[in-house]
Amino acid sequence: MSEILEKIAECIEKGKIDANSPHPPDMKGQDGADEYTRKALDEGVSPEEILADALVPGMKVVGEKFANGEVFIPDLLMSSKAMNAAMAHLEPFFDSGEVKAKGTLIIGTVQGDLHDIGKNLVGMVVKGGGWELIDLGVDVSPEKFLAEIEKHPGCAVGLSALLTTTMPNMERICNSIKENSPDTKVIIGGAPITEKFAEKIGADAYYPDPQGAVEYLNSI
Repeated sequence: MSEILEKIAECIEKGKIDANSPHPPDMKGQDGADEYTRKALDEGVSPEEILADALVPGMKVVGEKFANGEVFIPDLLMSSKAMNAAMAHLEPFFDSGEVKAKGTLIIGTVQGDLHDIGKNLVGMVVKGGGWELIDLGVDVSPEKFLAEIEKHPGCAVGLSALLTTTMPNMERICNSIKENSPDTKVIIGGAPITEKFAEKIGADAYYPDPQGAVEYLNSI
């Protein structure tokens, strides 16, 4: 990996957004993901290289650290902001079709549940892993998931729930997806969710952390 790509990856891992960002303290006053990504493009580094060799490795490291309890939600949020600063320079290339995403994940908190922190954390890491993310928000009905699946053939779906009272809705949505689009992979997660529950409702995968979800998506 070239030096500038290593710098971008380090900024993603440590949550260094730009030169004006005071976080982290040991990088205060230094360029961040914003400046280094712009500089890389100016030097002729391809958007694909920046994504594959800087953003993805940087988010992978912080995702693994989060899964292992070595960093926490605020750290992951800062890494996500740094990743978004870099992605702002790459998005025109995605929009033009010059850079292809690995695939598409449709994500949402299930009907009746308004919590979104877990969903948002997964979305950050998935997007940083090179996937197109379609976030349907909270309180999402089966019909809304199905309509979006129809627009994106070959996508995967992520269902999130925090309340035990909305777990039956997760089951209903999963069943509806499997009945109408049996080949669509469904990943579930949330504080009350278990591997046993995933098996019970016919979901394809359950992960307690964002990095596990990304690794599963990469495997399919």
